[in-house]
Amino acid sequence: MSNLTQRTLSGIGYVTVFTLCILLGKISFCLLFTIVTALAIEEFNNILEDHNLADINRTVSTISGVLLFLAFYLFSSGQASLVIFMPWTLSVVFILVSELYLVKPHPLANIAYTFAGQVYIAFPFALFNLLAFRPETGYSAILPLSVFVFLWLNDSGAYVFGSLLHTKIPYRLFPRVSPHKSWIGSIGGGVVVLLAACCAYLITNTEYHILSLPAWLGLGLIIVVFGTWGDLVESLFKRQLGMKDSGRFLPGHGGVLDRFDSALLAIPATVIYLYSLDLIV
Repeated sequence: MSNLTQRTLSGIGYVTVFTLCILLGKISFCLLFTIVTALAIEEFNNILEDHNLADINRTVSTISGVLLFLAFYLFSSGQASLVIFMPWTLSVVFILVSELYLVKPHPLANIAYTFAGQVYIAFPFALFNLLAFRPETGYSAILPLSVFVFLWLNDSGAYVFGSLLHTKIPYRLFPRVSPHKSWIGSIGGGVVVLLAACCAYLITNTEYHILSLPAWLGLGLIIVVFGTWGDLVESLFKRQLGMKDSGRFLPGHGGVLDRFDSALLAIPATVIYLYSLDLIV
């Protein structure tokens, strides 16, 4: 199978499964992102181990990230009070105290990289629950799905515009980190997302009344900017470590972090943006 065919088929399968899990309801949403959180943290731990950056407790690190996501899920969905965060809090305490007894050569690095996985990976996915649940209607797939559709369109638009026009407008966006990204590609991706934001407003305005047109356009811009930064941040990590892909999660597309790098910054930015407009509580 050619690389293009492999990438196309795996990409279609990924988007289909991902979209269905969000649309089918809160249980499939929870299951999907619990698995994604665990796989992403495990992949992050693999990178640490392969490059001898830290010797962390992989099991505790992964469980802690999953506990954080589930705590946000249960709290945001109204199924539990703030006490549900106690298991995750205890796991954080365990991570710190365990280094006293493990007698490993670099305890500070072990703690720092474990917490890095929690902040960089688990926390953004946990915040995603705040977009999925609305006090007046309960679970809604519109905002979570919109975030990822905008991210996918931004990537696709940037690729198409960059491929077609990079020779005519050869200015690179961030050559030190990602030599293939161009300004024209980023602008093209942004235009595609803004058009999609207009479509999202037209589709949802008659029945759901979630966001006004300016709010949808602002959301599109936030996702374009922070999604691009998220991609570049992961590229920075990989460039420093001499890696092409973070893993082999999806044939032709790389690892879990390669697929969700944009979302890891776009999700927190989206939550802050919508909170600042009092559009989510």
